[in-house]
Amino acid sequence: MTKAREIMTADATCIGAQETVLEAAKKMTQLGVGALPICGTDEKLKGMLTDRDIVVKVLGVGKDPASVKAGELAQGEAVTIGADDDAEEILRTMREHQVRRLPVIDGHTLVGIVALADVARALPDAKVGDLLQAVSQD
Repeated sequence: MTKAREIMTADATCIGAQETVLEAAKKMTQLGVGALPICGTDEKLKGMLTDRDIVVKVLGVGKDPASVKAGELAQGEAVTIGADDDAEEILRTMREHQVRRLPVIDGHTLVGIVALADVARALPDAKVGDLLQAVSQD
């Protein structure tokens, strides 16, 4: 069975918890991504910041993205997947938490990101369809 480390995008770039949301948006633009892991000064993963978070939780409520810190948008414990977890576990975790991207960790170290598109390329169509339906529910 396919493992997370085989299908992930390696070398995920973090946004520091103390960096601003404006800095995060610029980094997302430069990298051409819609989400960044939020990492603390202790190098531990604090959560994920998405472009939607920036729009809904910052811009949409009139906050200044130059003054809001990325870490303020981290919610609880980050949902992750282990580098050696198989595609079935990735599917289960995405479905359970209704997320489209998962940080991949090896021990406590962030080693990559696995996205719905990565899983879609690695699995049979029927399983991908079920997952897409599960994470698309509001």
